[in-house]
Amino acid sequence: MSDPSNVVSRARAGDAEAFRLIFNRYARPVVGFLQSLVGNYETAEELAQETFVRAYKNLDGLREEARLATWLFGIARNVARESFRAKGRGDVSLDAETAGGFDPAHHGPQPEAGVLNQELNGQIRAGIALLDEDKRTVFSLKVFQECSYEEIADITGFTLAKVKTDLHRAKAEMRRFLRPYLGRDEG
Repeated sequence: MSDPSNVVSRARAGDAEAFRLIFNRYARPVVGFLQSLVGNYETAEELAQETFVRAYKNLDGLREEARLATWLFGIARNVARESFRAKGRGDVSLDAETAGGFDPAHHGPQPEAGVLNQELNGQIRAGIALLDEDKRTVFSLKVFQECSYEEIADITGFTLAKVKTDLHRAKAEMRRFLRPYLGRDEG
């Protein structure tokens, strides 16, 4: 998918193969992003399906100058928010106990050091679950999806200053949360 605008144009014209290319390229990052928001892989997969259905139906709404990934992550974020509202949860606050399932490398063979990695992943999941919705979103987009500050601002609708502040605070909260696990002293 070397030229995303060409693929989008083809998908808009009804080329199913072009939309399949979009799906194949972005499904995994979208599921990973959603999983970091909702804390459950199966739910993230369901929400990703809804994300791509909406993207397909609204391809004409993608501005030419907008990046496809930014647009898709924005749709995914809205789908996640609507899902929580529909379930009677206005704020997307995860319980650290139920935040299981976040592992960017989800399905794969566990190496021998997997037990330690699994334990660290559990601690990271618990820390992410404790972040408020805005910080969790910004943190996930920057750290796991490697979006730029500008892309995060486009996806979330936040100002650049808010993105930077929320990311700084999220990183500080994660460091404080993980410090006892990593055995680092205060200081």
